[in-house]
Amino acid sequence: MESLLSLAFDNLSSFDGSKIKKGLKQVEGLLAQICLSGPSNRRKQSTADAGAADREQPSRKVLADLSGDPAFREFFKLQEGFEWNIAQRLLTTLDWLVVRGGDGQYDLLIVNALDLIQGVLLLHPASKILFSRSVHMNLLLDLLEPINCPAIQSATIITLVVALLDMPHNMRVFEQLDGLLTVTSLFKSRETGREVKFRLTEFLYFYLTPETPSNPVADARLSSASSGGGAPELLQRGPSKLAKVFGGGGGDANGGKRPGTSSGGEDGAMTLSVEDKKLFVDRYLPGVVDELLKDLDTYKPFGGVLS
Repeated sequence: MESLLSLAFDNLSSFDGSKIKKGLKQVEGLLAQICLSGPSNRRKQSTADAGAADREQPSRKVLADLSGDPAFREFFKLQEGFEWNIAQRLLTTLDWLVVRGGDGQYDLLIVNALDLIQGVLLLHPASKILFSRSVHMNLLLDLLEPINCPAIQSATIITLVVALLDMPHNMRVFEQLDGLLTVTSLFKSRETGREVKFRLTEFLYFYLTPETPSNPVADARLSSASSGGGAPELLQRGPSKLAKVFGGGGGDANGGKRPGTSSGGEDGAMTLSVEDKKLFVDRYLPGVVDELLKDLDTYKPFGGVLS
């Protein structure tokens, strides 16, 4: 796996758009191998003259299936260090594309990079600690500026949700960088398209849900995968190891508590109550937050798992 990542990282580090595209494809292929099972046996057709067998499409794996997969275990271990961490490399590439792509020539590559970042963060939640650094959070906020195309804005909003999910400290960094102002300003703009406004509404629903004061870990369903009933040790880790490598840390970025917060988790991240976040949203979108909370209670977006 190291050799595959080395080839992909070499291409991602290139100044040639075609090589960067190739590197993104290589990362996508690696993640696909982890997420998809191998091809199944050929299936014979019922008609006599068909004769040949068709290969079935690879069946998708659920996260509970991945804990016993040697490829996933190797992938997870490699992501724990700086050298082979895919999220870090993708963020570096994304930053280069944003700086060089003012004329829109790299828009598709930016969207592809954002999609891959989402996937990596879901497969290796500890990599979310990268977004406790303002430089990486600011990169996402820059992509929400009106100068960017709707496809980039929509992909960025989804990436932002993944980066903030179950990460109270990242949420506090987002707030301190005026991320909520950026989101609500885009929401209020008449030039913002319908699809982007839909994604922004989803983000506000997400923002107004209760926070979980815990470190990012693999999905709870992984715990049922092993025969002993417990997930492998590597799937139970928090971001403490990555925090040391990348210079991340817990607690408020200014070292103090905010009013209305409570500490939780090993990293000392501060959670904020729904009432406090309601006040923040109401500051930028007066008269809207009550309707959002009513919708959140009535329609239960995200399958009701966050309400």
